[in-house]
Parts: sequence; C-alpha cells; structure tokens
Amino acid sequence: MHNGGKAEDIALGFKDRIGGIVNASRSLMAAYKSDRWKNEYSEEEYAKATRAEAIRMRDELNSAMN
Repeated sequence: MHNGGKAEDIALGFKDRIGGIVNASRSLMAAYKSDRWKNEYSEEEYAKATRAEAIRMRDELNSAMN
C-alpha cells in the first residue's frame, strides 16, 4: 500500500472475510503526485489517478488474501 501498512499486513484483518474499512484517503487524493502515477496522470487528471490507485490497492489486497 502507500505510506501505511502493506497489503499482507492489512489482509490479516480480513481473515474472516466479513469486510472492513481501509483508510487510504491521502494515498488516493494525492495519487497523481505519487512516484507510481506522476508520469502517467497530470493534476487535471487527478480523478483518473485516484481510480487507478484504488484499483491497484484493491488488487494488491485481494492478492494478499489469497
């Protein structure tokens, strides 16, 4: 993940698969500034960068849970 726990660490909280909330607001709001997305999305495309980062985080967490 970004700035916080790793997907493997967070996945431990989902071991019963009943759901949960992951707070990643800063990572999402400023995704267009991150090293991962800054060359792909401009400031004007912040929404696209936010979506791309949310999908990346989801996929990483799903992978860690499997």
